[in-house]
Amino acid sequence: MVRKIIIVITLFILTAFFKVSLAGTAAIADKNTQDRRAQLIVYYFHGDFRCPTCRNLEQYAKEAIEHNFKGEVARGELVFKAVNVEQKENEHFINDYQLYSKSLVLSLTKDGKEIKYKNLDKIWDYARDKQKYINYVKREVADFLKEMQ
Repeated sequence: MVRKIIIVITLFILTAFFKVSLAGTAAIADKNTQDRRAQLIVYYFHGDFRCPTCRNLEQYAKEAIEHNFKGEVARGELVFKAVNVEQKENEHFINDYQLYSKSLVLSLTKDGKEIKYKNLDKIWDYARDKQKYINYVKREVADFLKEMQ
């Protein structure tokens, strides 16, 4: 009887160990897959001072992304990030993208490295026309997403 209990306990421990090992392997595989896939990051760059128009530029871009690309956002293929370039850790973006004003930049990454970017410089042309602004962002994002396929 004692022998049967020891065998059952041993099998239980081995099964638990095996499940934990598989779960860890799956998590590592998921992370590696995610690192290798392409991702489009939409950056809205701003400074400390933000006028109403500057806030609208961010809000319109966010709306364009969230309302038109729900699937891509949910899958992590498309990410929106508002970045204050006046913070020390973000100052490099000014040189990286040749920024001179509030800007919206699309950055296509693969294997964690940027392979292409575009500064959407017409956002100021459409700053006072929300629908034209959203259509412009939607069109540019869609073009970049095609390159990911």
